[in-house]
Amino acid sequence: MPIARLPWENVFSLIDPQINAEGVHTWPFDPACPIEVRFFQYDKRNHIRMNRHDYFEIFYLQQGELTCRIQDHSSLMRSGDLAVISSAQYHTMQLPAQGSTSRPRAVTLYFMPELIRAAHSKGEDAEYLAPFLMQGASSDHLITRRPDLTGEIFDLIKRIHLELPATSARARLAVKTYLKMILLLLLNYYAERRGAMEIFDRQQRAIEQLRPLFDYLEANYQQPISVESAAAVLGLSKSHFMRLFKQVTGQPFVVYLNHFRIAKSQALLAATDFSISEVGLQVGFCDQSYFGFMFRNLLNMTPLQYRRLCGHPTRRLQ
Repeated sequence: MPIARLPWENVFSLIDPQINAEGVHTWPFDPACPIEVRFFQYDKRNHIRMNRHDYFEIFYLQQGELTCRIQDHSSLMRSGDLAVISSAQYHTMQLPAQGSTSRPRAVTLYFMPELIRAAHSKGEDAEYLAPFLMQGASSDHLITRRPDLTGEIFDLIKRIHLELPATSARARLAVKTYLKMILLLLLNYYAERRGAMEIFDRQQRAIEQLRPLFDYLEANYQQPISVESAAAVLGLSKSHFMRLFKQVTGQPFVVYLNHFRIAKSQALLAATDFSISEVGLQVGFCDQSYFGFMFRNLLNMTPLQYRRLCGHPTRRLQ
């Protein structure tokens, strides 16, 4: 799609009203495919507040200059630069105090990590998401002076945009494929950087340490699994396990397990004739009301609404 025909929007009018008093920005994702691409224009009249969010963000500056502030660190972004922003860090993008009078334009890719985690629990999800999970407040979030890399990522983001809204199985597969291509490019970039290599290697070792647990989850997610039993699979104390698991995945174990089970239920709801209660039992929720609560909490719709959204026949829905 030519640059001139992209759907540019005023960033302040769209983003700022969605930031609550705690500085948390929420985005109304499509629950069936939680990813979004937006094309923003900036002006000097308004500034976005510092905010954080549950989703991951890739921010590509297509034109102009912006000051990228993440936590207490500020950097100047120029055309062609890219920022990788995780879910825990307060940040904002603003026009420099002095600079070009042109209106900067930026392309943002938002996605929930569950889009990558949904397919498996083998640990590949954490590897794909490592560029986000290994970041700290002092990490270098910007990719600069690499137009070959950032330009390729920009092209893939535009491909994702063309598939949205991803209302078909083919479109959702295309979106996930393009996203994984972007994440692989970022993985390779961070692996090549001398300053990030030690962090990256440490992250990889932690992933390998959790591998037996990921295998265990894949085989036993239908059964009751406590934090204590998960720690026992790895031969770790409960406290050590909880710290390690959150470091690797970005989530507490119970949250990760619930997300994984709900992802498994989505596949069953879309592809089988099991009743809603049977689906809940098949993925490890003994209490149907709790299954419905977790499903609504994560996807903002009921299992029945999700099944209908997927175009599944209506027989044996209850």
